[in-house]
Amino acid sequence: MKPFSIYKILVCVLFASTASFGQQDPQYTQYQYNPLTVNPGYAGSRGHLTILTLYRSQWQGIEGSPQTITFGMDTPVGKFDGLGLSIIQDELGPATETYIDGNYAHQLVLNSKGHRLGLGLKAGVRLFSLDFSKGLRREQDDDAFNENINGKVLPSVGVGAFFYSDKAYFGLSVPNLFPSEHFDSEIERRADEEVHFNVIGGYVIDLNESLKFKPSFYVKQVIGAPVSVDVSGNFLLYEKLNLGVNYRWNDSVAGIFGLQISPQFNIGYAYDYTTSDLNNYNSGTHEIFLRYQFISRLNRLKSPRFF
Repeated sequence: MKPFSIYKILVCVLFASTASFGQQDPQYTQYQYNPLTVNPGYAGSRGHLTILTLYRSQWQGIEGSPQTITFGMDTPVGKFDGLGLSIIQDELGPATETYIDGNYAHQLVLNSKGHRLGLGLKAGVRLFSLDFSKGLRREQDDDAFNENINGKVLPSVGVGAFFYSDKAYFGLSVPNLFPSEHFDSEIERRADEEVHFNVIGGYVIDLNESLKFKPSFYVKQVIGAPVSVDVSGNFLLYEKLNLGVNYRWNDSVAGIFGLQISPQFNIGYAYDYTTSDLNNYNSGTHEIFLRYQFISRLNRLKSPRFF
């Protein structure tokens, strides 16, 4: 494998000639199990208090590559409302960004079949830090390379709508309505966090009594950046074993494995193989998630929901 450093990318792209760079929120391969981080309308939709944690280590072998830790929890409140909390820490080279968001959703019952539409609002803060002592050579004549940032606080407000039934889901969201500038205005070079638009959807097909198939997709548009498109196909065997494949357009292909250990506890793992030009410099991406639902004996699940 060729020696490579993410700092070369940062130098060439992030601080290129007084231009601003549109930063993107963290990406996930197992997005269908983690909608709360991008769509507040999902809060409370599972009908139980649910806790999820996810770890993603991207582009193994590249120094300073993205590392993401996610924690989320949500619960129904009464019959028609939901509350949630999501915390994300995302590291990329010398930059660390922490997202802390509270989520609220009101569930509209659309028909007698139980189809619902969750209308959600999220509000929180972004904590942004930049430490150029983490292996990045400073430029004596460049103020942008000599100004560390320690815990800059940026407010965020987002909205989302999430439709769901027993077999399908579809969501639209804008996780942060307001673009933000990470660098002080005195510094000519800056990094802007642009507005994101997300569309997510999936449908569960019963192939037979023991096998289900779920095609799904996730589209993310960031102003000033190319569209990101994920398409997945997952099989669920005996309500226990999940096997699937995800393709991210012009970026990667991934294998997905999941196991429903009990009605309450679910684990998942994904491995991404890079198909872009970075393929020569990394050995792939690993993603692990754990989810636990607090299900009472009086409200047992007949079968685990496949999203």
